[in-house]
Amino acid sequence: MSDADRTEHTAPLVAVLDYGSGNVHSAVKALSAAGADARLTSDRGLIRDADGLVVPGVGAFQAVMSALRESRGDEIIERRLAGGRPVLGICVGMQVLFENGVERGHDTAGLAQWPGTVTQLDAPVLPHMGWNTVRTGAGSTLFDGLEGERFYFVHSYGAQEWSLEVTKPFAEPVLTWCDYGTPFLAAVENGPLSATQFHPEKSGAAGIRLLANWIGALPRH
Repeated sequence: MSDADRTEHTAPLVAVLDYGSGNVHSAVKALSAAGADARLTSDRGLIRDADGLVVPGVGAFQAVMSALRESRGDEIIERRLAGGRPVLGICVGMQVLFENGVERGHDTAGLAQWPGTVTQLDAPVLPHMGWNTVRTGAGSTLFDGLEGERFYFVHSYGAQEWSLEVTKPFAEPVLTWCDYGTPFLAAVENGPLSATQFHPEKSGAAGIRLLANWIGALPRH
């Protein structure tokens, strides 16, 4: 079999970053169900060579950032994006892509891939837990065929503003919003960097389809 045939017939390799964030095995299972060769790993060589990298996140912004820095996961993410290699953040894995997170009085520096601060949602009941619909941005790859579907959220904080200015030849990011008390970003698609505030791996068939859309768009190496 030629290299071209091998690439065509093998599943895309997706690394799920293992940096100590809890409850990530469901993400690995969902990615596998969506058609990826998904592996939970901290191996820098495997992560470097993977077609896609998923950054999960559970818990507090500050704790996730501390674990990322201790494991040098922040460097791994930065190097992949510098090379234009796809990364998908999930839940707090999305939040830490912004400049800062303010949570329970703690102002913590994030990865600063996007400007802005993650703050507590202005809603009468927190956390925002359960199924909700989203307002999908035009031209979305992630939500192709998923208009009107519901996704599963568990969070009290989110990015409630978007201020990144993009100039040509770079494409405008695709922003998907959700409403809970006030609008917040449910997903962002920005070149090689995508993220969802909700949990695709807990969102049933719609979540698997979204992951399959992301996997199907990965450049093969």
